[in-house]
Amino acid sequence: MKLKPPSLSHAAPPSPSRSALGQFSDMDLRLLRVFRAVADCGGMAAAELELNIGTSTVSRHIKDLETRLGLVLCRRGRAGFALTPEGQQIYAQTSQLLAATDAFRSSVDEIHQRMGGQLQVAIFDKTASNPQAHIASAIALFTDRAPDVGLNLHVSTLNGIERGVLDGQFHIGIIPGHRTSDALQYAALFTENMHLYCGAGHALFGADHRTLDWEAVRSLPFAGLGYHSPNLQMSQRLQLARRATGFDQESIATLILSGRFLGFLPDHYAKSFVAGGQMQAVKPDLFQYDCGFFAITRRSPQASRATRSFLACLEEAHAPSTAA
Repeated sequence: MKLKPPSLSHAAPPSPSRSALGQFSDMDLRLLRVFRAVADCGGMAAAELELNIGTSTVSRHIKDLETRLGLVLCRRGRAGFALTPEGQQIYAQTSQLLAATDAFRSSVDEIHQRMGGQLQVAIFDKTASNPQAHIASAIALFTDRAPDVGLNLHVSTLNGIERGVLDGQFHIGIIPGHRTSDALQYAALFTENMHLYCGAGHALFGADHRTLDWEAVRSLPFAGLGYHSPNLQMSQRLQLARRATGFDQESIATLILSGRFLGFLPDHYAKSFVAGGQMQAVKPDLFQYDCGFFAITRRSPQASRATRSFLACLEEAHAPSTAA
């Protein structure tokens, strides 16, 4: 018996798929902010302090968001916390959405000629002890001039600050100058002096450095930063023998303190280690370089009134007539 093929003429058209999210609400925005904080902090427990809510509440918010989206956003268990591929995509879209939301709020404030909302500022680590850095004075000026703006101060890596400013996560960043981007604007603020240090257990600690030159230290184990930075540029240009890598100044200091590596540190940060006899600058008149710091903002869209005001406070605090 021949089977007659089914007729296609009476087949019902496929029904349009409904959006998994449906109508977007303020609660969805709140859940997305929780999700971004969890992703940035690397887990539920780590985000507890950032969000000022309990871990169980954080977990419930993430589950609610996953239900709303119909997606599994992260894996958590004995192996640790990790975003799923879908979670990584949602994280990227969340960063753009929240940045656009903040930009809209700033635009409304601009129309009303007022400053409000939240200002996200990111700074490179270990700047507070630099006597040439007057960021605290700039903050004091800004809070007096814009008391209704919530100021959020972040510490991040150089590349993390650049990315955050470009994608709108941060409104303004303060970084050491190492390269320029056409998408960013730069305002010079202050400088930092970097010296080459060795720890108490190193062969150069307490030794006579008078005959040392770059050639003499080139073969000695060196610890440097593992991302594009003045530190990386200097070590590559001088062909120093990198044997260890750190990703912030604290890790470089720890490697130096082991007595097994040379490394560059800001002189103001290393000062306490030197005073305690744990560290020594190696021939500081030769093995040193200056690093300029800049405030960075996006060229487009136009910065909010609050961002422009904070930038003006930074420039005022670091002006030669006021910087002590």
